[in-house]
Amino acid sequence: MLQKAAQRLGYTFKCEKLLREAFCHASSADHRLQSNERMEFLGDAILGYVVCEQLFKLYPDLLEGEMTKIKSAVVSRKVCAQISQKIDLVSMLNLGKGMSSRPDLPPSVMAAVLEAVIAAIYLDGGIEPAQKFILEHMGPFITEAAESAHQENYKSVLQHYAQKSLPGNPSYVVLDEKGPDHSKAFEVAVMIDSRRFTSAWANTKKEAEQKAALLALTELGVLEKEKESTEPPGSSTGTGPGNAAGNPPTT
Repeated sequence: MLQKAAQRLGYTFKCEKLLREAFCHASSADHRLQSNERMEFLGDAILGYVVCEQLFKLYPDLLEGEMTKIKSAVVSRKVCAQISQKIDLVSMLNLGKGMSSRPDLPPSVMAAVLEAVIAAIYLDGGIEPAQKFILEHMGPFITEAAESAHQENYKSVLQHYAQKSLPGNPSYVVLDEKGPDHSKAFEVAVMIDSRRFTSAWANTKKEAEQKAALLALTELGVLEKEKESTEPPGSSTGTGPGNAAGNPPTT
């Protein structure tokens, strides 16, 4: 088993007991404490830590909420099951009669064995081999999810574009606020060097900044004109490029 696992995992265990426990499904154990469920719990935490650290290091311009979305996509049951299936961990899984007779295993079982294996590697060799294993298999998913997030994050796209092609970095100026405290709307414009781009209204500053960044990217020709509304909340029609800045929201 040690040799087979080393080929699949790229890691050679010193303690075979840990390896066997990682592949022991609850359906084949005399007691659930002898199964891989405790390792699954630990492995889930280690996986989350490694992915979070990688996101923190590689993407310094991402906010907490954006990193949380990427992490959730990467450590999802679907992704873990895909990786488990790719390296054929299921063929090493010790299943009870009821489970082994099933034509297809649930994704949750395939994902759980991956997390258990991560814990076993960590317990056997420490964080470095566990991290290496995780990033080897999760790296492409991290990149894909981060790129997707960047595409939705117009502020990030504008920041990267400005650093490469413009004389200054973008700043965001609140031009106006309308409405009661519990339901405010904000008008925000992008400033780059001495140029002010078309402003946008939204019900939060963060959303208004994203919309303003989109307008700036459109004016710069980086993105094609989008249909997303950048006019004040409450308006039903637009009157051209100046509309977002020209009309306050109706209250």
